[in-house]
Amino acid sequence: MAPAAADVSSGAADSTPEVAILAEDIAKCFGTVEALKGVSLQVPTGTVLGLLGPNGAGKTTAVRILTTLLRPDRGRATVLGIDVRREPGRVRAIIGLAGQYAAVDENLTARENLRLVGRLTHVPHADTQSRSVELLERFDLVDAADRLVRTFSGGMRRRLDLAAALVHRPPVLFLDEPTTGLDPQGRTELWAVIEELVDTGTTLLLTTQYLEEADRLAHRIVVVDHGEVIAEGTSAELKARLGATVIEVAFADHDAATTAAGRLGSLGTVTVDGRELRINVSDGAAAMLETVRTLDTEHLDPVTMALREPTLDDVFLSLTGHAAEAEPPPDDTIGPRRRSRRP
Repeated sequence: MAPAAADVSSGAADSTPEVAILAEDIAKCFGTVEALKGVSLQVPTGTVLGLLGPNGAGKTTAVRILTTLLRPDRGRATVLGIDVRREPGRVRAIIGLAGQYAAVDENLTARENLRLVGRLTHVPHADTQSRSVELLERFDLVDAADRLVRTFSGGMRRRLDLAAALVHRPPVLFLDEPTTGLDPQGRTELWAVIEELVDTGTTLLLTTQYLEEADRLAHRIVVVDHGEVIAEGTSAELKARLGATVIEVAFADHDAATTAAGRLGSLGTVTVDGRELRINVSDGAAAMLETVRTLDTEHLDPVTMALREPTLDDVFLSLTGHAAEAEPPPDDTIGPRRRSRRP
């Protein structure tokens, strides 16, 4: 749902800057825990930035700072040139936010939720009415428009939550794990909506646990771990860092995979994930033959072997040491489920 907007005469900067979202050395601590240690990033206007990282990496904390829900301990952040710390009201007027959990009111209908957001963001009543009809159609919720949200499926709630974030037509949108909990069809449908928004000029910052989501939607990707940026670039650039080919070998157990990793380290960068190992190599065919020879000599019997092109999952595993997974909601401040209130 969109954060409540301040009553401002101008919701955006006088002219659209080339960089819509900017963070410079932002840091945040919760007690002795350093959630962010100095993160810098920028999102050019009209593009999508994918923010990736393992559990506890600081993704949600960064989003909450950029959307004015948290104040940074250090650093500077702007949205369309407006400082998030100095003018939070103006920032809220130009952004939309959909968090990890749908922030819609389950005791209202879908239509009533959209009208409520229109009032909170100071959209004129007539515009809210027409915008609600448009969004209900766009998100395939017309038949359920007057049902209480508590009767909705998880996918319907996610679609309504994104619709609510768009009531006031924000030029900048923050999506924090937007497709968590959706089935594959639901994710694909939401991806199509996101692509439509970007085609019409919306700037988007997206955090996600689904690496194929970032691969499909993001123009650039920033990977954070332990509160720091550890890599950034396009999906193709990040994949190119791993080499031209990936050899993937699965064993009966983790011990066998670990032993094999020690024997195959000379072929390329080796990572182990459970009972599987991946080797990033530059000469796939020759490395595959050598892998087979080495495993045979060491009497290590693989369950499966495959030779393929690198994916964003390989990049993530290589950078962080483990596969991507959902980041639990932080409990340090106001949670995503709490409704924003008008100042």
